[in-house]
Formats: sequence, structure tokens, C-alpha cells
Amino acid sequence: MVTALVHEIPLRGGDVTDGVVRIGDTVRRPACPSTPNVHALLGHLHRAGFDGAPRVLGFDSRGREVVTYVEGVAGLTDDAASDEALKGLAVLLREFHDATASFPLTFDGWEGGSNDDGPPEVIGHCDLTPDNVILRGATPVAFVDFDLARPTTRLFDVVTTLRHWAPIADPVDRPAVLRDIDPGPRIRLFCDAYGLLPRERRRLIELSRLRFHRSYAVMRERAARGGAWATMWSSGAGQRIRRAAAWLDVHEDELRAHLV
Repeated sequence: MVTALVHEIPLRGGDVTDGVVRIGDTVRRPACPSTPNVHALLGHLHRAGFDGAPRVLGFDSRGREVVTYVEGVAGLTDDAASDEALKGLAVLLREFHDATASFPLTFDGWEGGSNDDGPPEVIGHCDLTPDNVILRGATPVAFVDFDLARPTTRLFDVVTTLRHWAPIADPVDRPAVLRDIDPGPRIRLFCDAYGLLPRERRRLIELSRLRFHRSYAVMRERAARGGAWATMWSSGAGQRIRRAAAWLDVHEDELRAHLV
């Protein structure tokens, strides 16, 4: 049992998990049903030599999970929006997937959510928003907040990541630093750095559309339960998904030209 300390610094930025705090060199997070699987995964990553994730230290006296604090900056800064950071993110995601491919790919105990139809190949993070990637300068060094991790395909996790980082979104919903960029070259850069196969690239647009449809349904169902999901939904998350899907329909051909 890890003894709780006194001075707590709230860590904000994520949409789903409330009550995350920093205490010294540790982060305390409320436990959830997927916590045992997440801890097993983080232990596996450490043993596999993957350094881009926190290490598990146990639980404190309040029952919160305790993991190591990773130094760096999260969020979409100018450095994070650079091509250098995007390329580094793709490389780190590939290393993460390669490390998780040897982890048991069963669906029991994970949070669940929208997914691909193919058999699972890896454990995907499935929530690599800019708030969940730690950077030092323009170099991504770690992923955090694995509550939505689950067995999936490599391509599904790539699509989920590009949703936020290309971004595959209507310009009205993009962060200011990425509002006027062309997502096509960024998608190509990410796929090249990750090493995505030609057959996977040909399916990327199709899977993006499927993900929008399914994530809309999943978020609507979770929002009906209340809590953080309801707050996200009431803030327009569903409308943003619908606008992104419509934008993808209009720009599919130009995006595909960068992929094949």
C-alpha cells in the first residue's frame, strides 16, 4: 500500500476521468473497472522495454491508483502541432503496438467502445488526444490515461489518433493551431512514419467513416448514464462527430490521393 501524501496538484485536460492529481513524482487516479487490466498492461510494457508509459506503483490509502509522473507537456502547443511531433507520435505508437502485440488480446475487463470488425492485433490506447500525449519540446515521450485502452487493430488506433492529430475534423472544430492546415499531407506523414501497409492505407478512409458512426452511438449511450460523458455530449461532442463525418465525405478523394 502506497501512503497518501498531503499536497495535491490537480491535473486537468482529459474529458472523462475526474479527480486526477499529482503528488510529488506520482499521479493518483480514481480506479475504474478496467484498472486491473491497465495495470497488467503497464507492467507488460515495462518488461517489454517500452518506456513511453507510466509505471504502476500500486494504490494509496484512498484506493486511488498510483503511477509515476512523466515530466513534459501535454496539449496542442505549437511544438505538438509540428510535423516533427506528428512523425515522432507515429513512431511511438508503432513501438507501443509492437510491445502490446504479445499481451493477451481478450476483451474481458476493458472499458470497451467502438471498434474495428477485424480480429484484434494489439492493445490500442484508443484515446490519444493531445491531452494524453506527453511531449518534451516537439518530441512525444509517453502516453497517459489508458482507461479506454482495449484490444483492437493497429489501423483502428491509427485512425483514432489521426482524428485528433491530422486532424480529421471540420475546420470549425479544429484547435486554432491546426485550423488552416491541410490534413492530407499530415495523414501521409503519419502513415509513412508508422509504416502502415498499402492494404491498411487503402482502408483508412473507410474505417474513419465507420469509427465516426460507431463512436457517435457509443457516446450517446454513455451520455445517457450521466457523469463526464453527459457533460461531453451536452457540450456538442455528437455534433462535432457528425460534422467530422460530413467533412470526410466531402474531402475523401483528396485525402485518398495522399494515401494511395
